Amino acid sequence: MSNASPVYWDPFDRDIARDPYPVYRRMRAEAPLYYNDRHDFYALTHWDDINGGLVDWATFSSSRGPILEVIKANIEIPPGTLLMEDPPIHDIHRRLLARVFTPRRVSSLEQEIRDFCVRCLDRLAGVDQFDLMAEFANEVPMRVIGMLLGIPEADQLTVRERADAKLRTEPGQQMKVSAGALMDTDLFASYIDWRADHPADDLMTELINAEFEDETGTRRTLTREEILTYVTVLAGAGNETTARLIGWLVALLDRYPDQRADLVADPSLIPNTIEETLRFEPTGHAIARYVARDVELYGQTVPAGSAMMLLVASANRDERRWDDGERFDIRRKIDQHVTFGIGTHYCLGAALARLEGRIALDEILRRFPKWAVDWDNAALSSTSTMRGWETLPISVD
Repeated sequence: MSNASPVYWDPFDRDIARDPYPVYRRMRAEAPLYYNDRHDFYALTHWDDINGGLVDWATFSSSRGPILEVIKANIEIPPGTLLMEDPPIHDIHRRLLARVFTPRRVSSLEQEIRDFCVRCLDRLAGVDQFDLMAEFANEVPMRVIGMLLGIPEADQLTVRERADAKLRTEPGQQMKVSAGALMDTDLFASYIDWRADHPADDLMTELINAEFEDETGTRRTLTREEILTYVTVLAGAGNETTARLIGWLVALLDRYPDQRADLVADPSLIPNTIEETLRFEPTGHAIARYVARDVELYGQTVPAGSAMMLLVASANRDERRWDDGERFDIRRKIDQHVTFGIGTHYCLGAALARLEGRIALDEILRRFPKWAVDWDNAALSSTSTMRGWETLPISVD
């Protein structure tokens, strides 16, 4: 039985976004190279194509940004915006951040993260209903980024709210794009000046003091504007994505209560549950790239200057790569998914997101071995770049 009408995918269509996976399946089967003439972009959906596209930065460039609306706006990107750079300049900037974003620093945050999760959840003792996103999931990454950067707790809520607001869209509408809106650096300007005079053991102080060799071969420290860009990227990057991961963990385990019971009985399954959730419900479904040169795909020429959407959420369930990929299975053997990307732009914060997810789920399960989501009042967020829960009301025993 064939489908009567051609497959249609639109990243701005909220009806499709509610459950895009049937559309992805059709795209993989009927249009492995998909073209949307309404918004003028191409899309790839197969695992092999996504992997190849993410690695081939010379063809699929990040220089115009990783978001469709940003590519279309053709705005000037501030230097140091890692997500919007290609090698060799990207590699210079990434090495600098990698030096201060080390596994040691990430693991050193574990007890602080756990202490905060404990405080956050303990205050819900005796409450039988609450919104997981507002009361917990949104709080955790905001505090962790604050710990990393050395931002005072009093300022952390403002940081998160302004970062989140930039991603919000009206249903069916595109993100409003400008260089100023993308890089809201004024929020940190006075704080960086204060931190320069009051150094501490935090990432911001390390950025202020770090020496590196720039693209001209000059050994120097970062300029104030460069530090502002780095800090703004970091503050925004980790907030929304990790909050959505925690939301998906709770939503999926409500839908699969037998697997939740297995986790309560055997918490050693938690790390693999994080990986399966990242695969099954990635917070970002598509990574956009600017096509820097003509490329032949599926017998067609995608011309230079095009926008290409790499649908990582489709690749993560591609039947050519995954055995029964549409099934959620916390015991699945996972050697690689593409939720954090691959190659040059592999997410620097991946280890931190995994750590936050693991601790958050562990502490939730310790207190609430069972919960029920109020699906009638749960709502997905309205953004073309992220897919996750805006509100997720749950009842607990």
